[in-house]
This record gives sequence, structure tokens and C-alpha cells, in this order.
Amino acid sequence: MSDYPDSFNHMYAAWNESDRALVRSHLEKALAEDVRFVDPTIDLTGIDDFEKNVHAVHEKYPGYVYSMASRVDSQHGFHRYHWAIHDKTGKMVLPGFDVVETDADGMVRSVIGFFGELPAGAD
Repeated sequence: MSDYPDSFNHMYAAWNESDRALVRSHLEKALAEDVRFVDPTIDLTGIDDFEKNVHAVHEKYPGYVYSMASRVDSQHGFHRYHWAIHDKTGKMVLPGFDVVETDADGMVRSVIGFFGELPAGAD
């Protein structure tokens, strides 16, 4: 049994969908209409802009695979986990970390993504 909402499966299905026409149907099962998505390269709001971003990333990096790389730690509608992106050969090209907020229905309200590994130690 998963320890995260089913909306996460749909969100990752959208990132991994090769058929442009099916991306939106995955996102509608995953995201709140006013979802906010933030990472080091983008800050967007709304399912329409999220979908445009998915298509832009697919065009730039065709065939890449997006997956969760850890268990999900959840509390009070917030979830954190590691993810990874692999190229067509299976080589990891980018690890990262997300903090996701979901609403009472389990739909994704916000995604705050970080690229790379978190540096060890304190400065």
C-alpha cells in the first residue's frame, strides 16, 4: 500500500506519457486547477501552465523517465520525497527532492522542487 495520494501516480504518469494528447488527462487526475509548481528554472501557477511545461520538457528531453527515488514522508497534507530523471539509456541525469502539498481530496496543490543532492553538513 502506498503512503502517498494516488494523484502522485497520475502526476508521474503525465511526466512519462509519450502521447501528448494523454498528458492532460493524467494531470486532471493529479492536480488542483490552481496548482503552483516551482523549481530552480520555473515558477508557474495553474494546470494549463503545468501542462505547457510538461510538453516543453518532453520536447527538450525526449524519452527521459521521471520516477520517485525514495519513500514518501507525509504529514498534514505535505509530502517529501526524492526523485530521479534518467535518460533513454537508463543513466541518471538529475536527482532531486520535492515537497508537495495536497488538498483534502488528495489533489496536488503545490510542488516545490529542488535539483541535485542536498549537501551534507552545516556551514
